[in-house]
Amino acid sequence: MPETSRLNARLLYELLLAELLAREGEAQQGAAYMLNAARRTGDEALFKRATELAIQSRAGPAALEATRAWRQAFPDSAQAGQYELQVLIVLGRVAETEEPTRHFLATLPEAERLSFITALPALYQRVPDKAEAARVIERALDGALSQPALAPAAWTSIGRLRLQAGDKAGALAAATLGQKADASSEWPALLGLQLMGSGETQAEALVERHLSTAQARPELFIAYARALIEQGRGGDAHRQLDRLIARAPEHPEAWLVRGALYADERKDAEAEADLRRYLSLLEATPATPDAEPPEGSAHARMMLAGIAERRGELTQAQQWLASVDSPEQALAVQTRLAQILARQGRLEEARQSIRAAPERSPEDARLKLLAEAQLLRDHGQPGQAYELLNGALQQTPDEETLLYEAAMAAERVGRFEVMERLLRRLIELKPGASHAYNALGYALADRNLRLPEARTLIEKAVQLSPNDAYIQDSLGWVQFRQGNLRQARQTLEAAFRKRPDAEIAAHLGEVLWILGEREAALRVWREGQRLEADNETLRKTLLRLRVRL
Repeated sequence: MPETSRLNARLLYELLLAELLAREGEAQQGAAYMLNAARRTGDEALFKRATELAIQSRAGPAALEATRAWRQAFPDSAQAGQYELQVLIVLGRVAETEEPTRHFLATLPEAERLSFITALPALYQRVPDKAEAARVIERALDGALSQPALAPAAWTSIGRLRLQAGDKAGALAAATLGQKADASSEWPALLGLQLMGSGETQAEALVERHLSTAQARPELFIAYARALIEQGRGGDAHRQLDRLIARAPEHPEAWLVRGALYADERKDAEAEADLRRYLSLLEATPATPDAEPPEGSAHARMMLAGIAERRGELTQAQQWLASVDSPEQALAVQTRLAQILARQGRLEEARQSIRAAPERSPEDARLKLLAEAQLLRDHGQPGQAYELLNGALQQTPDEETLLYEAAMAAERVGRFEVMERLLRRLIELKPGASHAYNALGYALADRNLRLPEARTLIEKAVQLSPNDAYIQDSLGWVQFRQGNLRQARQTLEAAFRKRPDAEIAAHLGEVLWILGEREAALRVWREGQRLEADNETLRKTLLRLRVRL
């Protein structure tokens, strides 16, 4: 509001009328009165309020008029520039944002310019023509590109906009220029990680180059390790985590991630040592008052419980689970405790414990049902699991997760036609459901039925999820069923390298066995047995081929 001494009857009337019109749903007319008052008084607060009222009325042209009048009256106002830029983007007038972007950047304090530059890709995320946005921003940031302190972030934002436009090569070129400006800046390396995730293999060199600098933060090592794990490159991930631990041994998360990787590889002794080290480092870190335990603590304790359970140390597993102090993990803890009860022969008690678990959200009721069905499947009651899921499906017949789980349960009880119908319905509802294509294709291939169709389904799943080792396993299995033994071997070996798993080991071992490579097959099967001694697919494979390990 303007100063009291500047208020006169006319101005007061205009301000009150503007606010009353806005309250009565006539915000655009109210904005016009407010803008008129702002122009006559030269009061910045009134320009801002006029802009807000125009935005509230969803009147784009009126909002743009207000922001431009505001900026004309106060050319050095960063807030006026910010509003103008946002309104232009919402209106889709991307070509007109070059000058406001450049001007807004110039009005910001130096300490805030980097944050604005890095926020630009998110600001333009919803514009329809991403390529145009990338060109506009590259021109708007021409001054920043010549400043060593801003150039890496500027090139990174340009690269991210190019990537949004589908221009991976252009994004890689921008990241390279950003790193050339300053190799110690993490921004180009972060774009490199993003490009790695989109399949741009050359981007990895950018990440490696930054990690070789003294300025590389532990968080970037961890992000790189996670990206490598996602690509199935566990060995490379280990090397990065080992490198980080040697460099920053007191950084807790490095131990957590390496421990999780070891646990996934079923290297339980190494996993336990790393996870215990992570917890000890957490305990040594001074806690802020009333701070909740980090989620990593809950995950570490859950993994330690899993290690104890695999060793048959059920009391120890229960103790680890009881120590999890995380409301978000309460249902997962209860489910794991129920699994332990079932292993002790107390299946009905285990089911009741899942049903009695408190529900923190509507989603929890569905998760409890799925957990109970899994419990029944895992402990020799596939028929009851199917009945439970089928009953729930009657209530919500197009619920995607229920369709998939009920299909898998139907297969376990020999209801193949039901499984196929449910999976095809899921594919109809969700054409991008790679797991549904894969499950149906694998089920056909495993039964030696309609193999060309099975391969088409699995290849569609591969197209949708190219990095999924389990889908690659299915592809290798249908190749085997079609008699393409060499191709099957190559596919299954790649899948097993990406994801060491007992079921993939069963399939790869069988292919090697049929190829006459008996020793290689035995080595793979033994590794599969180490990973999961009671895996049903591996057990049935060895029994069918009359192999004793």
